[in-house]
Amino acid sequence: MTKQLVDTSKIPGWGVDADPKNNPTYPIRHIEDQKDRGLTWTRPSQQIPQVEVLRSIEHNRLPAVIGTSTPPSGLSGAIRRYAFRRSESDWWHWLLLMGADRINVVEGVVEDLTRGKLPNIPGEMGARSEWQHNKKGFVLKAGATLAVGIALVAAFRRGGSRRDNQPAPAVATPTDPDSVPHIPY
Repeated sequence: MTKQLVDTSKIPGWGVDADPKNNPTYPIRHIEDQKDRGLTWTRPSQQIPQVEVLRSIEHNRLPAVIGTSTPPSGLSGAIRRYAFRRSESDWWHWLLLMGADRINVVEGVVEDLTRGKLPNIPGEMGARSEWQHNKKGFVLKAGATLAVGIALVAAFRRGGSRRDNQPAPAVATPTDPDSVPHIPY
């Protein structure tokens, strides 16, 4: 089997970045000889964190301004700490962070309930704004939520009714002659 050569001139977009004059990122690629490394501004003074701040292993310093309103805590914090021990190019890093976000939501609801506060989940999800600006989408989401809720309730009721003092149906086994019911003619 012989290899066939592909005529690259017929491929749309092929070689679009071949001309350095047409490449907007070309000058920034060659900044080795510049002492300011492409920066034309002075870096702001470093914010000193008062809480734990997680930092990527790819960066040798924190940015000048950091978010400190929600430091990592609980199970979600432990998952985040583990995720930040992995490279940002590793997809597990991002999956762990997304999982930690979901767990943090549950932790927040549990924390609200332990403080005696009932969380306003529809309000926190923007239901009022959704109704105001996207009525069709709101109705579709509400209908889907209702359908799933009804299906779950029906499934639990069906599964729970068998357990309520009703014996499981007898199963006849062909190896035990006494278990086979006698059918009169």
